[in-house]
Amino acid sequence: MTVSDDTLDPTSTGEPSHPARRSWRPFVVRLHFYAGVLVAPFLIVAAVTGGLYALAPTLERIVYGDILFVEPHGQALPLQEQVAAARAAVPDLEMTGMRPPAAPDASTRVSFHDPGVGDDFSRAVFVDPYTGRILGNEETWFGYLPVSTWLDGLHRHLNLGEPGRIYSEVAASWLWVVALGGLYLWLNKAARERRRGRAGRIVTVDRTVTGRARTLNWHGAAGVWLLAGLLFLSATGITWSTYAGAHVTDIRAALNWQRPQLETTAADGGVHAGHQGSDMSAADPSTIDYAGVLDAAGRAGVHAPVEVTLPDQPGAAVTVTELDKAFRWTTNAAAVDPADLSVAGEIDYWRDYSVIAKLADWGIRAHMGFLFGLLNQLVLLGVAVGLLTVIARGYRMWWQRRPTRGSRWAVGRPPVRGGVRRLPPAAIGLVVVAAISVGWFLPLLGLTLAGFVLVDLVIGAVKARRRTTIAQQGGSEI
Repeated sequence: MTVSDDTLDPTSTGEPSHPARRSWRPFVVRLHFYAGVLVAPFLIVAAVTGGLYALAPTLERIVYGDILFVEPHGQALPLQEQVAAARAAVPDLEMTGMRPPAAPDASTRVSFHDPGVGDDFSRAVFVDPYTGRILGNEETWFGYLPVSTWLDGLHRHLNLGEPGRIYSEVAASWLWVVALGGLYLWLNKAARERRRGRAGRIVTVDRTVTGRARTLNWHGAAGVWLLAGLLFLSATGITWSTYAGAHVTDIRAALNWQRPQLETTAADGGVHAGHQGSDMSAADPSTIDYAGVLDAAGRAGVHAPVEVTLPDQPGAAVTVTELDKAFRWTTNAAAVDPADLSVAGEIDYWRDYSVIAKLADWGIRAHMGFLFGLLNQLVLLGVAVGLLTVIARGYRMWWQRRPTRGSRWAVGRPPVRGGVRRLPPAAIGLVVVAAISVGWFLPLLGLTLAGFVLVDLVIGAVKARRRTTIAQQGGSEI
């Protein structure tokens, strides 16, 4: 929606009034305008829900502080005793793993397979490591407590399940288009102003102007400051979308850019293939030396905070995996044979991850607000709020271009038509090829773009017919 008054004729009928030189600008103006107006509602929802999700780790500490934290006193009980206390609290459930306390004031979390909760969910029992007292239990989804689970679902699919993921994929697919289109128009405007002897600001706001020009300055300058964050969120959001994400997964598999898999064959030949909440453990939790398992994993480079996952097949290894914490770059893992505490397999992050796999892992964790802790969460919240202000000013510019006469419900007219015809001939072919390629890779972008074009063609045909009818009647279109 970054459109300047000298580009658009307020009295335009929607068609170029005279031949113009070849230029990308009219095409980008029209694309940016329609994408901004029509896709912005999706971006607003994504920004609001994403901003809330960025606060999830902090909200968890507040809402569940009574079960996550304890008052340190004395010596902690052996892990076997803490596990025994948790198992006694839910005797009918099978233990699947645990998270030992990573700090003196942290509780111990013991996870159980609970048939009464949904797929991929577990029952987590929280234990005071100093007394063995049960602090409470909660349903968890891949380690998330209910508040984070709900906020994650709200951001990903509005808690509507798979159909709701369409909204977030549309937002992620179009965000980079809108952002880069706005950057091009803003730099183009600055260049034209400099040719006229003006300042041509890019990252600052010209406070000497008023009205729509002032709104445009704030819209453009804020967009530049947010650009890197918006492109990052778009790219990382696409990686786990439904349709485009499947293409990303296929490409990563073909180029061997996937995360390495931990080999967990123990001495007896079992293979651990499950994850928390997937299958009941085949091992007897009371016979496992948890402290010994953690020591063995530590020697393999796996350090707290960690999650211990029990094997789901007889003779398989116990897996120990590093959990996210602020400024932790690795997710090392080790498989420890509970029989003799030997390391059956390990993943060394710096050795076993490819460069692309590392970048993808860091990107996803940063997108979720885990990589840099509270700083990461505040930056995500700031980008979300900034995007909302940019969208609000974009809509305000549209409103400020509305006709001053006629219906009070009128809004600003769209940019002039014919942007494609004003492209260089070779560029027209490039646009077609790019649209088809990008539309294949990002299916929802391709479908919505086709919808925009169809609607635009219909509107253009209706206006052309109206003008023809008026001309035949000898009148004039107002």
